[in-house]
Amino acid sequence: MSILRNRRDFLALTGAAAGALALAGCGGGGSGDGGAAGGGKAEPRRGGRFRALFTGGGELETIDPHAEALAIDMARTKALFDRLVDLDADMAPVPRLATKWESNADATVWRFTLREALFHDGKKLTPEDVLFSFGRILDPRATDHFAQGMLSVIDLKKSRGVGGNTVEIALSRPSAELPALLGTLGTAVVSARYRDPARPVGTGAFRLKSFRAGRSFVAERFDDHWDGGAYVDELHILSADADARGNALRGGQAEYGYEMTPTFARTAAADTSVRIVAAKGSTAHAIVMKCDQEPFDDPDVTLAFKLLADREKLVEVVLAGRGVVGNDMFGKGYQYYPEDIPQRERDVAEARALLKKTGMLNRTLSIYTSSAATGFVEAATLFAEQAADAGLRIKVTTGSSETYFKDQLTKGVMGSHRSGAMSIPTYLNDRLLTTSAFNASGWRRKDFDAAFAKARATTDEGERTRLYGQLQRTVHDEGGLLMWGHPDWLNAVSSRVRGVEAAPPNTLDSARFDKVWLA
Repeated sequence: MSILRNRRDFLALTGAAAGALALAGCGGGGSGDGGAAGGGKAEPRRGGRFRALFTGGGELETIDPHAEALAIDMARTKALFDRLVDLDADMAPVPRLATKWESNADATVWRFTLREALFHDGKKLTPEDVLFSFGRILDPRATDHFAQGMLSVIDLKKSRGVGGNTVEIALSRPSAELPALLGTLGTAVVSARYRDPARPVGTGAFRLKSFRAGRSFVAERFDDHWDGGAYVDELHILSADADARGNALRGGQAEYGYEMTPTFARTAAADTSVRIVAAKGSTAHAIVMKCDQEPFDDPDVTLAFKLLADREKLVEVVLAGRGVVGNDMFGKGYQYYPEDIPQRERDVAEARALLKKTGMLNRTLSIYTSSAATGFVEAATLFAEQAADAGLRIKVTTGSSETYFKDQLTKGVMGSHRSGAMSIPTYLNDRLLTTSAFNASGWRRKDFDAAFAKARATTDEGERTRLYGQLQRTVHDEGGLLMWGHPDWLNAVSSRVRGVEAAPPNTLDSARFDKVWLA
């Protein structure tokens, strides 16, 4: 892997000396994201080069929008491509290439009206491009298309273009959530002429100049973008670890750092050269217990572990207080989250009784974790200490940070887990069904699958909300998610940057660079 580890590596890659690469214009401190120094509003201005830093994935990085898997992939493909629909900060679908949509009564046929948009090769967006994109995503020969399972509900043979600006999508089963699904990872629209991922043909606000996996990405403004085009002339997206991201921001060698640590956020408070942009409680951290393996095939054991967690302490120590406690369900604050379920509190005595009942007292288990995400190792270590209060011994073992999220699916009976922002139905679909490719907790129950299918097909919003609430309650009571906290999502920008929104990851305004500008 060729991930930058420090500032020296970063400077060597960009060909910069210390203090070089300063952009034109004075750096200002302003507290308001869209304002000038001193907090007043200022008109966006065009020009300049914008350099954004992300954790890299070496040769695994891609600019194929249907195979994106890493945050750095998503940022690059967001610059080059658009989706029909995207998600706002509340996980509600909002228009992008589609201006509106509607379904028939049983949500088996959806019609999306397309806006006038141009691809980078000058050709107009058509329904055929959308259908080609879905066909590419669903191609059974492709094993790395993230949305393939999620969009398998689409019946391509019955889907069609209607006139010049409407695409009719037929489904093999009812889905009231199709618009939200189309706003998730791996669903970008490509041209029907798209064949080579190295030669992207998209409608995005930027057009590719160069890409080297694990090294660099350079794109230029696409002036004919349907949303007006970007403000900056050129976008650079580079790989760097957390320390290198912070050092480069402070040294003026970058304008944006993705996913900064709580420690950096604390020290940045006194630094006028950078500013933290925080989306409160926007992600989820958990310890997962694999319910398809002993001893976690016994719900009493999973409940005992959940009762051992001191969630407030985990948030205070691991997140430096930058987050809120979790309640063993995903999506706190999002649509379909059952707020009426009481917060689970720590109860060591009850946990110990359950462990004794199930024969788990004084046994030693291992939790498989990694430095792949900030806080994983720290949370696993602290939870092991908390579990010891009930006579349980947990050994912390670490794996490769570069392959952890794949390895964790097959290694160990406990592991570290996190999720970015997404709709609750998408999370359930991707992580808690028998067939889910990313089922980190090994939660495989046919009755749960059937209940989810019923909820997804229910067109009445009130009834659908009730059904999703029941699914969440089942996970809370019996599932293998010890979801202890919801961290704030922390990004950092140079003080000269304007137009960066405090947005949850995986939403429209996260890592979105067509609206940024340099003061």
